[in-house]
Amino acid sequence: MGILKLAVPNKGRLSEKIYGLLNNAGLNFPTKEERVLQVTTRDGDYSVIFLRTQDIPSFVEKGVADIGFTGYDIVTELESDVEKIMDLNFGNCEMVVAVKEEDKYTKPEELPSKVKVATSFPNIARKYFDKIGKESEITEVSGATEITPRLGLSDVVVDITSTGSTLKSNKLRIIDKIMKSTAIVIARKDLSKELKEKTEVLLTAIKSVTEAEDKKYLMAHIPKESLDKIKEFLPGLSSPTVTSLLEDDKNVVIHVVVDKNKVYDSIHRLKQLGGQGILIMTVDQMVR
Repeated sequence: MGILKLAVPNKGRLSEKIYGLLNNAGLNFPTKEERVLQVTTRDGDYSVIFLRTQDIPSFVEKGVADIGFTGYDIVTELESDVEKIMDLNFGNCEMVVAVKEEDKYTKPEELPSKVKVATSFPNIARKYFDKIGKESEITEVSGATEITPRLGLSDVVVDITSTGSTLKSNKLRIIDKIMKSTAIVIARKDLSKELKEKTEVLLTAIKSVTEAEDKKYLMAHIPKESLDKIKEFLPGLSSPTVTSLLEDDKNVVIHVVVDKNKVYDSIHRLKQLGGQGILIMTVDQMVR
């Protein structure tokens, strides 16, 4: 089978998370070093190109890369002709409209008929202000968007935020939310059958890692007489796996996958029901 070419952010909030996700999915990349622009898995099946997040949709659309990992906001801004094939459920943020704290505006309809806008997302911003009936004079900036209202360059900013803390520290106030964004996987539309099959294998591996992140694997020796009560709070994926103990007719071993945030409550209840020898292990991958 041919090499599947992946485009991954070379830096920023998504880069390390995505690179780690691919390694945990079993792609077995060498260590990413600074200024390395391309690496290949040791088995030669996959290669990764490190690009600016903003460039990834274009590289995928033009076929330079087969699969790309980027933000939904970037794909929307560039209006890229690519397939969205998976939501990764991390890198969550919102695109917002913000003004200076002391400004009188509380909603976008109160803005003047002609609005000066600073943003890294000119297409999304223009469509937004057209939709609410405002004429927008857009200044495209690639960074430090939050300072532009204080410099008189803009009336509002349209920017991405995850917590709102940067906006608050620059004394800006959100008056509307345009869209939500998250990290996604995209693919070029003309993938061969061979590369589509390899992509499905990759997506299955990635999903197995993301589903395992919030799980723990729990083993314990428990009295047989407690099994029915234990099944009430430890269903696992369907029900706990139960195995026998050598030369012990009164106890069995249960194996179960539990939500990470419920593991200590589960241990407490197991001990109350006579559980012993309790082991907690991480789950690297989980395939349903």
